[in-house]
This record gives sequence, structure tokens and C-alpha cells, in this order.
Amino acid sequence: MPKPSKATILVVDDEESILDALSGILEDEGHEVLTASSGEKALEYITGTSPDVVLLDVWLPGIDGLETLKGIREKNANVCVIMISGHSNIETAVHATRLGAYDFLEKPLSLEKVVIIVRRAVEKQNLEKENIELKTTFSRQWEIVGTNPKITELEDKIRKAAISQGRVVIFGESGTGKELVARALHSSSDRKEKSFIEVNCAAIPHELIESELFGHEKGSFTGAFESKKGKFELADEGTLFLDEIGDMSLAAQAKLLRVLETQEFQKVGGSKKIKVDVRIIAATNKDLEEEIKKASFREDLYFRLNVIPLHVPPLRERKDDIPLLVDHFLNIFARQYGQKTKKMSRATMESLINYDWPGNVRELKNTIERFVIMNPSDTIDAREVPSFKSVKTDYSSFRTLREARDQFEKDFILKKLQENSYNVSKTAEELEIERSNLHRKIKSLGIETP
Repeated sequence: MPKPSKATILVVDDEESILDALSGILEDEGHEVLTASSGEKALEYITGTSPDVVLLDVWLPGIDGLETLKGIREKNANVCVIMISGHSNIETAVHATRLGAYDFLEKPLSLEKVVIIVRRAVEKQNLEKENIELKTTFSRQWEIVGTNPKITELEDKIRKAAISQGRVVIFGESGTGKELVARALHSSSDRKEKSFIEVNCAAIPHELIESELFGHEKGSFTGAFESKKGKFELADEGTLFLDEIGDMSLAAQAKLLRVLETQEFQKVGGSKKIKVDVRIIAATNKDLEEEIKKASFREDLYFRLNVIPLHVPPLRERKDDIPLLVDHFLNIFARQYGQKTKKMSRATMESLINYDWPGNVRELKNTIERFVIMNPSDTIDAREVPSFKSVKTDYSSFRTLREARDQFEKDFILKKLQENSYNVSKTAEELEIERSNLHRKIKSLGIETP
């Protein structure tokens, strides 16, 4: 059996011979061992050193082991306590378990059994620490980072909106962090213990959006081999985040409007009405009022959804936050890839700040991840980011109108592609041209795409 990782073990017993025997065997296992001959002394250790595992005798002078166990759990609920007793009975063991003991050992002690149980306890502690670290890393991924006045104002509005049940529409360019805002609204609301369900309206084919939102019954359409719950039902008592709501078809918009009015719906192919309590948060990178003028978005749905509008600023309008965001992403990716946190040279940071970031925070995050993966040194140097120098085209320098027009088209299409994460279909729709036509232009203008 492989040895466990090193841990700090506190042994609490009033018999000197047991303290010596357990200290010796546990130190041989590679652990750091502390000893205490009373419950009072053990509680002092818990306050000062926070051991990983405690071996605790039930019968002690002064406060007994069960009282000491209770005190340990009050001071540190995460410590793993193994009870030891020479006079054990079922009642004592049950009481100790209810107070939070991990396991129970009987005297005379089998040192082999002690080693096995301590190993298991240390493994349990390590798993719990890893779980906490993963949760911390996961939550930090959704953290809103910045001190720019536009961000602090947004955070203030999030706090006010979160405590209400009002529907929210989050406006902002692609990559600005609209999902972060939606998650912040959910995690600060009274629904935070319930589900946060996301639907990307742009990624689901129009003919499947109804089934995705409301679910379907078995056999209701070709391919419906079993009954399925929709996002509304999954989000009951929680939050439903409709991302890219501006890309939802008019037919789906009409059905969504009915659900918002009644808070009930039917599955595709079903006859039973399902009642739900769902808070709706929507997001879009489109100007919905312009979409209404083009008859692409329902005005009545817009007014239903847009109770509380929130606007997320593009990164180019808060460049003073770039150093904070860079450090944030460097720390996240260092933990994710098990590396030492890298640093940016001053020249590199200046290059990052001077760049306009058409893809916003998402583009910055992807760039930092690439640096962390591809850079072997501890410091990222500016020589690796020469393309970040922001150059404005002087169209008056071109000889003919055609040359200037071609360069403008190239710059404009590239910027729109970057804003839409190089999604050609979405960019073509935004530019109001055919997808095949956009492909031809990309090829003829020599635009490089990932």
C-alpha cells in the first residue's frame, strides 16, 4: 500500500506510553505529530495549528473526549477526528458519531489498524481540500473583475436587481461577460440554492427550440424516442438564462411570451399543463429596438422581458481593468494547469492595454490561456505579442477608391468576425448578407480565420 501524503496529526491521550507508540508509528508514515495529554490542551492546538486528523481518547482528565470532540467541531468543522477508548460501548460510539467523529478505535490498539484508518482519514481530507479548491476555482471563473466606474456601477445595479423577482435583459457586445452578470444575479438572489439553467438561443436550430425550452413527449416528432424535460421545467424555482435572445425565432418568441404571461406551458406533443416558478434573465448583443423596427423581434416580448436593463461595457471602454483581469486569468490558469503563476513584463502589459480587444474579455482570456500553455518561462515577454500593436488604417494613402474600399471591407468584416468569435453564420446575419457571399469575401479579401 502506498504511503499517504504528509499530514499533521494530533494525538490526545493521558497515557504516555500510547502517545509515544502512536507518535512513533505515525512519524514513520511521514506525518508531523503533535501530542496532548488533556482535552484542554487539545483545544489549544486546534485553535493555533489546525491539524488534519485528531486521534482522541474518550476518557481524559478534566473535560472528557466527547466534550473535547464537541469543542473541536465548533472550532474547526473540517478536522477529521478518530475516537479511541478502552471502555467503548455502542452508546458512546453512536454519540461520538453524531458529534462528528470519523471513526472509532478500541484499546488495546492494533498499530496496523491505526495506520490504515489514519491513511483513510488523510485521503478523505485531501479529497475534501481538492473539492474545495475546485469549487473555488469554478466560482472564480464567474467572478466579475474590475474597478472601473462603469463596472462598479454595474455591480451596484446587480445587487439591487438580484433581490427582486424582476426580469432582466443584459445588453453588451459578444465576449463582454453577460453570462457572468446573469450568474451574479442568480447567486445573489433568494433562488441561489436552486438551479441556474442556461439556453443559448443562437446555438439551437429554430425547429428544436420549442422542445428545448418546454420539453417533449415520447413519439411527438421524429427522433423523440423518450420523454424529455425542457429547460423551463428544469429551472423551476430557479433561474432560466436565455442567452442571445435576439436570435430566437418569431414562432418561439410567441410561445415564450405566453409562458411569461401564465407561468405554465405544455410539452411538445403533450396535453397536460405544467406550472412553473422561474425567473427569466435574457442577454443579447443586438439592439432589440432596431430588431423590433426590422420586425425580427416582438415588441410585446421586449417589454415583458426588459423590466430591468443592464448594460455591460466593452473592454475598450475600461482598459484600466486590463491589468486586474490579466492577473485574475493568470491565477486561474496556473491552478487549472498545475503551474506556477506567470508574470507579465511591463512591455507586454502595455501591449495588452494598447490593443482594442474587439472580442472583449473573452478574447483577453483566451489570449492569456494561450500564453500560459505555450510560454515555458515564468515571465511573458512582449516579443511574443507583436500583433497587439493597434494600427489604424490611413485610407487616404490608397491610390484608388477600389483599393481603399477593399481595405475597409477587410477591416470591417474582420472586426465583425472577431466580435462574433469567428462564427460566419452569425456574422453574415449581422451584416445582412448571405453566408455564401460572406465566405467568398473572406477568401477574396485574404482574411485569415482560426
